[in-house]
Amino acid sequence: MVRIIMSGCNGHMGQVISGLVEKDADAEIVAGIDIVDNRDNGYPVFTDIDTCDVEADAMIDFSSAKATDKVLEYCAKKKLPLVLCTTGLSEEQLAKTKEAAKETAVLRSANMSLGINTLLKLLQDASKVLAAAGFDVEIVEKHHNQKLDAPSGTALALADSINEAMDNQYEYIYDRSQVRQKRDKKELGISAVRGGTIVGEHEVLFCGPDEVIEFKHTAYSKAVFGKGAVEAAKFLKGKGAGMYDMSDVIG
Repeated sequence: MVRIIMSGCNGHMGQVISGLVEKDADAEIVAGIDIVDNRDNGYPVFTDIDTCDVEADAMIDFSSAKATDKVLEYCAKKKLPLVLCTTGLSEEQLAKTKEAAKETAVLRSANMSLGINTLLKLLQDASKVLAAAGFDVEIVEKHHNQKLDAPSGTALALADSINEAMDNQYEYIYDRSQVRQKRDKKELGISAVRGGTIVGEHEVLFCGPDEVIEFKHTAYSKAVFGKGAVEAAKFLKGKGAGMYDMSDVIG
């Protein structure tokens, strides 16, 4: 049984994870952290993280970048393993994350989905065969019309996984509208689509002579990210200080 403190418990993902853990015999949320305490979660909620005195095995943070500094300080001080899911962190905060990892286990990933992280591993194997044989590589990602960044962090993580397997030979190309020339063999195209309520769809195409191989992941709800976060918390229980990511969880 892993005892979890849920940071950002009253936000959308905090509530998704609370619902998932209720049905998980191997996990329990023992406390929540949120600036708003406006609902009965079945566990105590602290509006000030520094007043939280509940013993736990790990914290999952799905709050906001504004709260990240205090979350890192708290976990480092308590030696409490942290699953850091909050996005939009500054370079300074990323540096603080590495500092906190000297005191406790910190897991951070561009995407918490178990499926996406399995795909990252599969793409490395595929690249060593297909990209090495001269297949062109393209990534198309689709998200809802409220998403601010493009391309998505996950699309970039997929590209990085391929590029790493190919000794960083590729240049990422995001827009071809201003250039009239044939596609270079060492470019990796990344296209973004924004519309409707698409939760998240990522497609990787290896395009060769007379054949195309496609890898595709579709998220139908944000629960896939919550499930991954809970599995990450279970993984971190009892782990030593250091930086971890989802590849360690599925490895």
